[in-house]
Amino acid sequence: MNEAAISIRDLSKRYSTGKQALDGVSFDVERGSIFGLLGPNGAGKSTIINILAGMVQKTSGQASIWGFDIDVNPRNAKASIGIVPQEIMFDPFFTPFETLELFAGLYGVPKDKRHSMELLKAVRLEDKADAYARTLSGGMKRRLLVAKAMVHSPPVIVLDEPTAGVDIELRQQLWEYVVELNKQGATVVLTTHYLEEAEQLCDRIAIINHGKLIANKPTKELVGMAREKAVVLTLDRDVAEAPKHDAFEKTELVADRTVEITYNKDRMNAGEVLAAVQGLGFGIVDVTTKEADLEDVFLSLTSGSAE
Repeated sequence: MNEAAISIRDLSKRYSTGKQALDGVSFDVERGSIFGLLGPNGAGKSTIINILAGMVQKTSGQASIWGFDIDVNPRNAKASIGIVPQEIMFDPFFTPFETLELFAGLYGVPKDKRHSMELLKAVRLEDKADAYARTLSGGMKRRLLVAKAMVHSPPVIVLDEPTAGVDIELRQQLWEYVVELNKQGATVVLTTHYLEEAEQLCDRIAIINHGKLIANKPTKELVGMAREKAVVLTLDRDVAEAPKHDAFEKTELVADRTVEITYNKDRMNAGEVLAAVQGLGFGIVDVTTKEADLEDVFLSLTSGSAE
């Protein structure tokens, strides 16, 4: 059996201020997967990434990258991971090409093994190879960060909120590149606030809140945890207000004849909702079900209303 791409056991971090940023976190990231690390601001996601990057010292626990323990083999562990940070950091007077060459040198990549222009092409910056970094737009700088993390061809790529503050088109381009990287064999870990994208991209998702791991499941299974479901009903006549019933969690009048009814799937099913509406004297012309999404689960878990 292959070793995990990243293995974390009982990882804890307590700062000198007394703040417990991580409290006994354990999880594995399977090789070749796209793994989502989600949680509210301040939950501990960036602390985990900074520990893996060697920028923050853990208080206790173990972490390994591609089989290399970060304490026992720090050099090999660092060589196995490329991190795309949230903050955009470049020397404004270096060109993108020079930036990639410089970082490849810092990682000890021989000149004949560097692939700076290929990386710039992959992130659609080849036409800016010789422009000063300070002249690049925010989105271009973000793409350059991704290329910078790849200079030493690491098997694991970590993207920390990679699409924060970028436009929809660029976000889509970045995600396409992430999928392409994964197809080429890279293991990808991403933290994001865009839940629908995590749902779309990730094979597995871990959710962290207040420094503790509160969920770690395949994405489909996690979405299936949402207890609330909804049906949108078109009724046989105009109504002034949505039908009310004790068994419904929430009802909303969407249009003159259209109502959205939210119900708890542990207590009733869609058929029982329809029967309840008909029992109130309404005819039903059309039915659409709304599937729960990751946002429902995320809010449910992080608000403490679910296990």
